[in-house]
Amino acid sequence: QVQLVESGGGLVQAGGSLRLSCAASTRTFSAYIMGWFRQAPGKEREFVAQISPGSTSTLYSDSVKGRFTISRNNAKNTVSLQMNSLKPEDTAMYYCTAHRVFGVTLPSQIAQWGQGTQVTVSS
Repeated sequence: QVQLVESGGGLVQAGGSLRLSCAASTRTFSAYIMGWFRQAPGKEREFVAQISPGSTSTLYSDSVKGRFTISRNNAKNTVSLQMNSLKPEDTAMYYCTAHRVFGVTLPSQIAQWGQGTQVTVSS
């Protein structure tokens, strides 16, 4: 079991930036693929980004590619999501995830979830 705690959400104007962070409580953090999903009001939860244990591979959804950057620090058990050029459609609850298989993008395939942090982008 991995406990995940997100932080860094908030209100930002369109075109602005935010950096989300997720702290994981596990002794085997470096063994997990870490990722981010999001869920907007009235919409299904969707994949945003993920990063391999050694940071050698990353995967992004088409909607955020080129604007968001995922990174991790295995020494500190943290994963971050740098979000630039934010758009109103990026407004959502953002969830940190931990799993074992790289490339999974369906919420049903994810076992470990944080509680989420709200991101609101005003136009």
